[in-house]
Amino acid sequence: MADKIKKFFAKKKLDAKFKLAGPGHKLTESANTSSSSLMSKIKGNTVAKRQEPTDATRQAAEAALLRMSGQRKDTAFNTSLAAIQAQVRKELEAEKKSKVEDAIPHTSSNPVHLEASPHLAVNGVYFRCPLINEDVLTKDEWRAKVREFLFQQLEEERGLTACLIIHSCNFNRTKVTECVDVLVRYLDNIIGNPSETKFHKIRCSNATFRDKVLPILGATELLFAAGFRPTKLENNGIEEDFWVFNPENIEGFNVLEFLRESLKSADRVELELDRNTQVLSPGEALRRIELPSEFYALSAEEIKREQQLKSEAMEKQMQLRTKAMREKEELREIRKYKFALIRVRFPDGLYLQGTFSVYEKFSEVVDFVQSNLEHELPFVLTAPTGHKFEPTDYDQTLVQLKLVPASILNFQFDGEIVENIASVENLTYLKPEVMMTVQSL
Repeated sequence: MADKIKKFFAKKKLDAKFKLAGPGHKLTESANTSSSSLMSKIKGNTVAKRQEPTDATRQAAEAALLRMSGQRKDTAFNTSLAAIQAQVRKELEAEKKSKVEDAIPHTSSNPVHLEASPHLAVNGVYFRCPLINEDVLTKDEWRAKVREFLFQQLEEERGLTACLIIHSCNFNRTKVTECVDVLVRYLDNIIGNPSETKFHKIRCSNATFRDKVLPILGATELLFAAGFRPTKLENNGIEEDFWVFNPENIEGFNVLEFLRESLKSADRVELELDRNTQVLSPGEALRRIELPSEFYALSAEEIKREQQLKSEAMEKQMQLRTKAMREKEELREIRKYKFALIRVRFPDGLYLQGTFSVYEKFSEVVDFVQSNLEHELPFVLTAPTGHKFEPTDYDQTLVQLKLVPASILNFQFDGEIVENIASVENLTYLKPEVMMTVQSL
């Protein structure tokens, strides 16, 4: 089933590329005719407006132009390697003079969503959906886009698309499960008793249909793909609305078996968490910021109420707490969060930052760092306390390692490599394209 879904989306992407290429024309058609036809469309305002490039695309294009022209942008912060290194050294010296203590983003009990700015290290949680395109959007934006995309495919591939809508566009998983159970029962009744007409009708006023099927997006589209059609029938002298099955509406009963399999597989259009990769200078990394509300598993009101209850409880019990009590409280605190902000500090003073799910394994952090390194050499990550993360830690989640909601890790090359590269001046740790994202005060 997963392969069929991948082929379905691959075909959609291919069709989209052909559409972007524009309308075709016959080999016998002259270029002038094609050109004049295009001009007439432009004058008639029938050509669709070109989609505005994303910030990521625009930034990549600017970087490419800079590399090709050999010129530099006239900005307040020079992003050339030498300028970045000079800025980092300057900030490190300032840090030593002021004796600023290392800090991580402040996480108060009442999160505040800050407006996006070039100085804000994290302003939200973003996702990608490779099955559809390479856009990076918020979860709410993707939900709307996935829903729009799937409903556009109904005419071409109604059955599979309806199953994807049911599992991807409804967010109460309990209600989705109840709806799928009812739909599967409808299909099983017909598959097992194809000539039994009582299974060919579903009364719309039926409580199960009304409460468990009708409210779920994609459910009626699934019935339509299964050969049911909305029909008015007389029942005890009263005309009522039904969904009525007719075998002539489908190509064969194998269609019903395919729909049943698709429903039970629970395949859906999944979103992938975008790392929101950024490079921070020392001064920017030491800023104390509020985590966005998207990081929290609870609402602001729920967190505020929980904090109030905790304060009241602390006032009542001033006795010493045992280790078990402290660990239980820490775990309860960690469960407030859905995402974690990980910053990796490099010896040159720069920080690499990424966003992770709290249930991702530490190996994902290691892979993230490796994918952004200029040199593919073995390295180790250590906690601010000096604890070295071993391969045995790689299968632990960020929650288990208590790296939630935000942590700073230290980077160093492993073993003898440190001695060999210690004498190398101006060593660059991160890839040039990653360095282009550096933020400065």
